[in-house]
Amino acid sequence: MSLIKSISGIRGTIGGAAGNGLTPLDVVKFTSAYATFIRRTTTKNSNTIVVGRDARLSGQMVDGIVTNTLIGMGFDVVNIGMATTPTTELAVTWENACGGIIITASHNPKQWNALKLLNEDGEFLNDAQGKEVLRIADAEDFEYAEVDKLGKVYSNETYMRRHIDAVIALDLVDVEAIRKANFTVAVDAVNSIGGVVIPKLLERLGVKNVIKLYCDPTGNFGHTPEPIPQNLTDIAGLMKSGVADVGFVVDPDVDRLAIIMENGEFFVEEYTLVSVADYVLSHTPGATVSNLSSSRALRDVTQAHGCTYSAAAVGEVNVVTEMKRTDAVIGGEGNGGVIYPALHYGRDALVGVALFLTLLAKSGKTVSELKKGYPQYCIAKNKIELTPGIDVDAILKAMKERYAGEKVTDIDGVKIDFADCWVHLRKSNTEPIIRIYSEAGTMEKAEKLGNDIKAIIEGMAK
Repeated sequence: MSLIKSISGIRGTIGGAAGNGLTPLDVVKFTSAYATFIRRTTTKNSNTIVVGRDARLSGQMVDGIVTNTLIGMGFDVVNIGMATTPTTELAVTWENACGGIIITASHNPKQWNALKLLNEDGEFLNDAQGKEVLRIADAEDFEYAEVDKLGKVYSNETYMRRHIDAVIALDLVDVEAIRKANFTVAVDAVNSIGGVVIPKLLERLGVKNVIKLYCDPTGNFGHTPEPIPQNLTDIAGLMKSGVADVGFVVDPDVDRLAIIMENGEFFVEEYTLVSVADYVLSHTPGATVSNLSSSRALRDVTQAHGCTYSAAAVGEVNVVTEMKRTDAVIGGEGNGGVIYPALHYGRDALVGVALFLTLLAKSGKTVSELKKGYPQYCIAKNKIELTPGIDVDAILKAMKERYAGEKVTDIDGVKIDFADCWVHLRKSNTEPIIRIYSEAGTMEKAEKLGNDIKAIIEGMAK
């Protein structure tokens, strides 16, 4: 059993002893701490917190505990039911709420769940805010409301429709062009809420032919939910038969978008953001941002448009902070997370689908032809399982010193930029591992770089 406490939220496996998994006691404790933090820091007159969840098997149970704990803390709750992460983010702003909790463990397997914590702007808490919630939880520095001051709960399940309406209304989404293209689209939604919202979005976009795979929101995931190639063999096999123009895959909370080409090959998660950014920049030039572990392809495409690219530390909140600083028109993360400020500052697969289909329709190309037009890079992803004896900080410091002659960035772990490749080493916020991402012009070179660095680190750890 595992319980991981970080600024990314409170994430754990269901069951086990308190403090050694995401048990009901842990849910109460961290929800209470979050409610206390919001009460002390919000600038809104609102007394409302929004709660949404994905389709996980434990979702309804955790939802009930979260909602009733917030009521016990004296907050009113707008419960939006099963909803995507970006829908919940938008609901916070549309409700003029002072915060929100999304009950989802994102790409983790079905035995996991989590509390993702939002501020009054519908954005994730930053590092200092997240640490304050953890401090309050550890100190149990919270106090529940008296009986006459208990909160109330309101149900509002209209936000999926409102989210779709907002995507359709975006200036760069061309419904007529998509309709005329007469696309056939395959969708793999891993039996979570994406299985409802993505087909509804496609219908509104004028797509008449939709092939659904794992679109029943039961929480019994049809495969390991992270949308990476080794988990997506079913939709890849389907696409190889030539039945669809494009395949879309989303994770359980629908903030990541992976694309499968018409020939069954992977567009590659990194190129979701690259392609959408290319389309956006062609109409609205401006700055772009991704994180340090994302492909150089976004930098190259941005510079080709005569615009400026910058990199942020890994994590949506860090990318959003840098996007606001640079007034970026598009940004996100290389895991398929598109952040389009014209709607909101959050990774949003619905926005990604609508903008990509518009690009595809207007280009007159196949998805594989589109891919060939972008700078070609390959990213290899390695990891080292952490044990209590591994001093991560000492290892990262040693690697920084070892490669001092190269361009080294240390705002998030250590990234080493070589002339024609790079490697990024960082401790994960969501799993007990060191992530090793490496990129080069071919997968062979990227994997060799990653394996070489991994071997060096393993030698240090011994």
